Amino acid sequence: MKSASLSLAVLAVLAPLAASAAEPKAKTELTWYGHAAFVVKTPKGAVLAIDPWLTNPSAKDKEAVQKLDKVDYILVTHGHGDHVGDAIAIGTKTGAKLVTIFDLSKALVAAGYPKEQATVMTAGNIGGTIALTDEVSVTIVPAVHSSTYQKDEATPVAATGSPIGFVVHIQGGPTIYHTGDTDVMGDMKLIGERFKPDLMLACIGGHFTMDPAGAALAATLVRPKQIVPMHFGTFPVLKGTPAALEKELKARGSRAKVIEMHIGETRAF
Repeated sequence: MKSASLSLAVLAVLAPLAASAAEPKAKTELTWYGHAAFVVKTPKGAVLAIDPWLTNPSAKDKEAVQKLDKVDYILVTHGHGDHVGDAIAIGTKTGAKLVTIFDLSKALVAAGYPKEQATVMTAGNIGGTIALTDEVSVTIVPAVHSSTYQKDEATPVAATGSPIGFVVHIQGGPTIYHTGDTDVMGDMKLIGERFKPDLMLACIGGHFTMDPAGAALAATLVRPKQIVPMHFGTFPVLKGTPAALEKELKARGSRAKVIEMHIGETRAF
């Protein structure tokens, strides 16, 4: 009788654990809006928009800004219009906090980004890590490019500090490296060694950034498990293609898998 009672007690303890183990874990969702614009939704439901030019020429849904009901944080890599994009409109609509380099944060506030959503708490500099929630933090890393901002033709061009990339750390999810606009650089080896990104969102278009050959070399330094190509095809001069990236990766013996996303597509990682 005692043995039977003990068995029942053990089963009572183990059953909830087994059920919990059987439940699928929530995944991180990534939506590409074209160009360098992504929206990340974490397992706990935090929403991050990165370089949110949702109204870019390649966009499939021209009403995407109006349809975004929830954005918690907007991450901007540098001041060029094709990366700042719709940040001010989205921030005003959703109350999202602005995460970027300190100089660009000040410039965007001057241009109309809500001041209370763009404080020193989410404005940083290269090398800094910003804790956003108990689940998500963001490290600001270097990029090789330029960075200025101009609200419109009637306003002067503002200097906005260094261009940057972001490493997004998600507890229970992937580590995502958004390169921003950049050429391949030696610092990428340090980014790979220190943060070990699972997923690299890499510009491949060429002309203004690294091309597929450069991105493949970057992948050998960062060593991500997967690469999502971005910043290509939006304009005729951005000639790089995912197929060319795959060819260059193969030539270098890289094991990184190219994830070719379609504009407007959402994938789970």
